[in-house]
Amino acid sequence: MSAFDTNPFADPMDVNPFQDPSVTQLTSAPQGGLAEFNPFSETNAATTVPVTQLPGPSQPAVLQPSVEPTPQVLLTKASKFLPTRFLAVSKLSERQMLLGGDSILRDSYMQKLPKAVASAAQASLLRQQEELDRKAAELERKERELQNTVANLHVRENNWPPLPLWCPVKPCFYQDFSTEIPADYQRICKMLYYLWMLHSVTLFLNLLACLAWFLVDSSKGVDFGLSILWFVIFTPCAFLCWYRPIYKAFRSDNSFSFFVFFFVFFCQIGIYVIQLIGIPSLGDSGWIAALSTLKHNLAVSIIMMVVAGFFTLCALLSLFLLKRVHSLYRRTGASFQQAQEEFSQGIFSNRTFRSAASSAAQGAFQGN
Repeated sequence: MSAFDTNPFADPMDVNPFQDPSVTQLTSAPQGGLAEFNPFSETNAATTVPVTQLPGPSQPAVLQPSVEPTPQVLLTKASKFLPTRFLAVSKLSERQMLLGGDSILRDSYMQKLPKAVASAAQASLLRQQEELDRKAAELERKERELQNTVANLHVRENNWPPLPLWCPVKPCFYQDFSTEIPADYQRICKMLYYLWMLHSVTLFLNLLACLAWFLVDSSKGVDFGLSILWFVIFTPCAFLCWYRPIYKAFRSDNSFSFFVFFFVFFCQIGIYVIQLIGIPSLGDSGWIAALSTLKHNLAVSIIMMVVAGFFTLCALLSLFLLKRVHSLYRRTGASFQQAQEEFSQGIFSNRTFRSAASSAAQGAFQGN
């Protein structure tokens, strides 16, 4: 059992540090209490252990000066943490590092710059140049479009009447409500345009009604001939004499054009009244002519009544629109004096009128 009492992990040469003679001497020596200790007694002085002096001559303590590492040493130590492309500058000497500074580092880095980086920088410059060229071309294209737009604003091709391209007769007027007419006047201007279209349709229906009247009564040839004349004359005259002036008045706020419209349109309303009455031998299928035909032919009478209804509708719409235009004209603050001034300016600025006036003045002077 004694074999099991021993420590298998113990060192057979183990030495107890507390069994050292120096330790046992100090622990076995009699020590007095703290109260009996006198630091100034000779007994304690005699027992003072002298300091062991090292062999050899004694030397005074010298403070070693601190040595600052050179830039080459610092760079060598920092190379462990820098990328490979920065290690090229480590070949610089200490003198170059001290004298050259940042410029030497920059020059060395640029000299050792890899070709891949240079090619990438060149490719980036080429892409930027291509982008600049593309933007310059885009700006030039927009500038050309803007110039063409400005030119088109000054020189506009006529678009009315809308005729096919193969037709030898070309459009005579330019008409665009959205670009030429202010937003406040576009609705009333379109209504007047639709009134002119209704006026043209009514005259055409009047021609057909008079034709039917002439077929059932051969004595009504004069009415049929006059209906053709009214359709040929009144359709373009209405467009030129009262629709175009009001279109120009709304477009340029021209007082003289307003006065022309008022005068001609008032006469047009009078013509509508005569046409809806239907006086015989005037080429109109009015109410009197329609009722007089009722006892001879019912179908022709109904056709003439429809035309008389169209004349009545044109007269009522004309009165309504005349009132609307007059109210808009009063809001603009225009006057008859302003219309006279615009008329005189237009006359004297007309080249044809000035040439005719100068020719007349020269002829009168030569005659005298």
